[in-house]
Amino acid sequence: MESVKITTEYITLGQLLKYCSFISSGAMAKEYLAENTVLVNGEEETRRGRKLYSGYVIEVEGKSLRIE
Repeated sequence: MESVKITTEYITLGQLLKYCSFISSGAMAKEYLAENTVLVNGEEETRRGRKLYSGYVIEVEGKSLRIE
């Protein structure tokens, strides 16, 4: 499991996808989430603005990411 360290209270799902290079721009987030399954703490998520806090686990394209 990969760790993603943040220095703010939270990061949005769209920001995380861009930060981890799953998408090249924030504008692609909505389309990416419509075409791919992304799990946040084991539940499917389709909102690019979903706030992700420390301790959350995100699963995308076979990778597990933990927010720290």
